Amino acid sequence: MGSSKKDSNFLVQGSILAAASIVSRIIGLLYRLPMTDIIGDTGNNYYSCAFEIYNIMLIISSYSLPLAVSKLVSARIAKGEKTAAYQILKGALVFAAIAGVLVAVIVYFGAEFFTSMLQTPLSIFALQILAPVLIVVALLGVLRGFFQGLGNMVPSAISQIIEQIVNAIVSIWAAYVLFQYGSKIGQVLGDPERYGAAYGAAGGTLGTNLGAVSALLFMLLIFYLYMRTFKRKMKREQNVEVDSFGYTMKILVITIIPVLLSSTIYNISGIIDQGLFKNIATIQGYTVDEIDVWWGVFSGKYKVLINVPISIASAMAASSVPTLSASFAAGNKDAVNNQINAAIRFIMVIAMPCCVGLAVLAKPIFTLLFPGTISSLDTATTMMWVGAVAVVFYSLSTLTNGLLQGIDQLKIPVKNAAIALVAHVILLVALMLFFRLNIYAVVIANAFFAFLVCVLNAFALQKHSGYQQEFQKTFLIPAISAAIMGVVAYGVYALCFMICKNNLVSILISIIFAVVVYAVALLLLKGLSEDEIRKFPKGYLLVQLAKKMHLLK
Repeated sequence: MGSSKKDSNFLVQGSILAAASIVSRIIGLLYRLPMTDIIGDTGNNYYSCAFEIYNIMLIISSYSLPLAVSKLVSARIAKGEKTAAYQILKGALVFAAIAGVLVAVIVYFGAEFFTSMLQTPLSIFALQILAPVLIVVALLGVLRGFFQGLGNMVPSAISQIIEQIVNAIVSIWAAYVLFQYGSKIGQVLGDPERYGAAYGAAGGTLGTNLGAVSALLFMLLIFYLYMRTFKRKMKREQNVEVDSFGYTMKILVITIIPVLLSSTIYNISGIIDQGLFKNIATIQGYTVDEIDVWWGVFSGKYKVLINVPISIASAMAASSVPTLSASFAAGNKDAVNNQINAAIRFIMVIAMPCCVGLAVLAKPIFTLLFPGTISSLDTATTMMWVGAVAVVFYSLSTLTNGLLQGIDQLKIPVKNAAIALVAHVILLVALMLFFRLNIYAVVIANAFFAFLVCVLNAFALQKHSGYQQEFQKTFLIPAISAAIMGVVAYGVYALCFMICKNNLVSILISIIFAVVVYAVALLLLKGLSEDEIRKFPKGYLLVQLAKKMHLLK
């Protein structure tokens, strides 16, 4: 019974963080629409180039901090060692401040070198504005990890939404203002279009900067209020021996480095792809305009859209680690396997229909979201047809990375990601050189990378936790249900559009039908049991509704 409650609680906490991630991604998607209209596909290319470099530096400096801090804090809290947990927090803040400042300085002064290396020198303005964010996000990550380690995802969830709201408002305003300013500079220099796009992209990154600052201020306020109670609890601990600060820092570094390496290798594929694609495409004779537009569509449309459902997996991984770490430390093998099973089942139930839905409704969705760059509609649509399956593979690989880290297998995700990265690079180069697939080679290679990580992680989970993967209910039934849903969604959209000639109305009606059909198919095929549904947020209400509709006995 206790295990069941834990499974349900971490699903609820994961769902809170997932819901916030989805809301954040949707806000991010919505503000990218007017921003794309302002800066265009070329501006998206500059924007994404700056972000690829920023993301790698973020990973190197502090990306692993929330997960590492939550893992260490949850292990101490499970043993009732609140003073030790607080010591970890202090050590992590010191680490974050040092690493953040160091990397921010490197990014700011090395911006010209990094952007030139990726054949996108006009990204320098956007990258330099992003440099200070590295310090802010490092400190923010520690505070989020601390609360996640306490089993409370709400502060992280709210801070994410605040961050994206501020980001959205500032990004749109600053992109517009700086685009106009850049165009005037470009007129003097003889290239108003490119300089307008470059300065507009820099305006978009200013939103990221101020959004992160807003989130940090919120987390500091929550932390200040919470610490009054937490410190009183620490005073009640009797005869507590706390590790020295030096030893705490050592444990932090030992925990952070494997997670850091795994995250770096797992995410570095983006910057490697950009460098390889742009350089090979240039050698193959494609024009600069073609390359900029292709990469702008890939990064500013395709990836933005598929990252919305993938964010659920990231949230579930973050919520799984503290619970898994506590169960694993207690030697509760059944609880560990139950939590792994619940997390994977939950993710597949979400990822499968998202994958199919994005594929079958790709053209109408891109038409609706990006009317200002309709010239690249066919390119974006083909990318989604080719690469929608990446939603499933990235969701599962992201989750299983977190699950392996939760059972103290910190080095395995590093090794698996490295193997997949090498295979990914070989495939990308082959597809570009021998098949001349240009940007579609990047889409295929990305999906292959995530797929290979999934396979390697699955074997590792089985080996180190004893978890036996069930295939029918976890993968086959959600896939069949999603396929049925896809046929219905496409048919309903086509019929509605033929009748009303309105793209938005047709999409909304088809999505409503899709959700209902998927849920009915999933239950009729017995893809979820009553007990499993009860573990979901508002599970009891969902069970009652399903029984009233005679979908559950």
